[in-house]
Amino acid sequence: MPIRILKSNNAGRRSKISVIDRSGVVTANKPSKSLSHGMRRNSGRNSRGVITVQSRGGGSKRAWREVDLKQLKFGIPAVVKTIEYDPNRSAYIALVNYLDGAKVYILAPAGVQVGDKIVTNTNTKIKPGNRLLLKNIPAGIAIFNIELQPGRGGQIVRSAGASATILGFDKGFAQVKLPSGEIRLIPENCFASVGVLSNHDHNNIRIGKAGRHRLMGRRPHVRGKAKNPVDHPHGGGEGNSPIGLKHPKTPTGKPTKGYKTRKKNKSNKHIIKARAKKKH
Repeated sequence: MPIRILKSNNAGRRSKISVIDRSGVVTANKPSKSLSHGMRRNSGRNSRGVITVQSRGGGSKRAWREVDLKQLKFGIPAVVKTIEYDPNRSAYIALVNYLDGAKVYILAPAGVQVGDKIVTNTNTKIKPGNRLLLKNIPAGIAIFNIELQPGRGGQIVRSAGASATILGFDKGFAQVKLPSGEIRLIPENCFASVGVLSNHDHNNIRIGKAGRHRLMGRRPHVRGKAKNPVDHPHGGGEGNSPIGLKHPKTPTGKPTKGYKTRKKNKSNKHIIKARAKKKH
């Protein structure tokens, strides 16, 4: 999947906009009607209509693809029919047909092509796309779409180009190194898919202009200190005034920049090594 840089033949493309050339990978342009439906956006609002996430709204219309993250048809082979682009996620998805007639969307691993066979079982061949229990996957094998609780379906390692690695096993748990660098204990009777997720060049594209971000549902971001006092706790003042507060706050008045928002009932007992902090 090469990165294609668009020619700077107009003012909107002067920033060397780049896109991913999907011609050699994506084999279908429209989703399956039985596995897709319209999607209503919340534009950053909660159930009461209050904006809780700033700078969201608008964007192109998207159809929601129902992706099967559990893959519970054990022992029934499935054939890959198409590889498709999904606007709701960074990785590609694959339409697979099971031998019993059922068809579902799954996350497409890199290297899987139309006509390949995949299977889900407690123990099966170590092959990209196959899904099996963690305890039956050798250490050092790349995995994705990993369950955290048996039967709940894949919850982590689901974005483009991502993969985790099994380091070892201890007392019914698998030691898994996640893409963030965190090493975590996961029950060995959880399922995971073998391989690396597709579209690894996703992070290399260059958006290039504000209008392209607007099509993605991102609205302009305005600094709090540039607003009026009625709109933000940092607002008001004459000229380039400081925020005037001891601790920065969100538009709703909650502390920010270092304030921990992680729920108190969550536990760190399964985390062996925390993820590395980003350097700015």
